[in-house]
Amino acid sequence: MTALAAHFSEEHSAEIVAATFADTPDPRLRAIMTSLVRHLHAFVKDVEPTVEEWTAAIGFLTEVGATCTPVRQEFILLSDVLGVSMLVETMNNRAGEATESTVEGPFHVVESPPRELGADIALDGKGEPCLVTGTVRATDGTPVPGAAVDVWQANADGFYDVQQPERQPERNLRGLFTTDDEGRFWLRSIVPRHYPIPSDGPVGRLLQATGRHPNRPAHVHFDVRATGFRPLVTHLFVADTPYIDSDAVFGVKDSLVREFPTIDDPARAAEAGLPNPFRTVHFDVVLRPEEPRP
Repeated sequence: MTALAAHFSEEHSAEIVAATFADTPDPRLRAIMTSLVRHLHAFVKDVEPTVEEWTAAIGFLTEVGATCTPVRQEFILLSDVLGVSMLVETMNNRAGEATESTVEGPFHVVESPPRELGADIALDGKGEPCLVTGTVRATDGTPVPGAAVDVWQANADGFYDVQQPERQPERNLRGLFTTDDEGRFWLRSIVPRHYPIPSDGPVGRLLQATGRHPNRPAHVHFDVRATGFRPLVTHLFVADTPYIDSDAVFGVKDSLVREFPTIDDPARAAEAGLPNPFRTVHFDVVLRPEEPRP
C-alpha cells in the first residue's frame, strides 16, 4: 500500500485500519483484530449512524461498564440479550453425545459452599419443596465418581441471594456436591421461579426501547467438573414455566427441559426428608472427555 493509499478514506477504511495490525506478534490476536475491524466498519457503513447516535452508543457502553459491580455483571447481560453468549457457548461446546451447555448467567459471582449429598440448599424456608437427583457419566456410559456438581438457582420470589443480601441467608440456594462411587448426586431444594434479569440499568432500558421483555424461564444452574473431562455449564428448565419459549437470553435448549412431577407419598417424602407432597426431577449429566492438547 502506497503512502497515499494508506491515508484514510471511507471506501478503504477497513483495509487501512486492519493493515495496522499486520505486525501483531500473536497470530490469533492479529486474526481477531483484523476481523473485528472489517466487520465493525461494514456495520457502520450499513447503518450510517449520525455523530450524535455514535456518541450515544459510546455513552451506552460506558454506562454498561459503570453499572458493573462485584455482584452484578452488566456486560454479561448485554452479551446475553444479544444472543452472543449463547452463540459462543454453543460453538465451543458442540455436544454430540454429551449434555448440551448453556449460558452461565450473571449470578455465579460467589462460591457455592460444599455440602453433603442430600443436603437442603433452600435456607429461607420458602418455596415448593423439590428433590433433585441425577448421575454424572462419561459418553461411554461409565459413571464419574468424585465429580464436582455446583448448583445455584433463584428463590421462590425469583431472586438470587446476591440480589437480596439483607433478605436471603448467605449462600441461599447454592451448593457444591460431589458424586458418589456410582456417579450419583442428590439434593433438596425448591422449584425455582421464573424471573426478570436486572432491568434497572442500561441493558434493561435497551430491552424496553426495543419492545422486548426481560424474563427468563424457571431453571436450576449446573456447573459440572471432573478430572479428565471438559467442564459443563448448563441449566435444567422447568417444563411448564412461563417464558420457556421466549427466554430473554436465548438459553433454552429442548434437551434441557424437564417435567417436575408432584409426588404424593408420605413414605417417600419421609425418606427424602421433605414434606408431603413434594416435587421431583432427575437429571443425568453426560461429560465429554478432555481433548488431548496438541
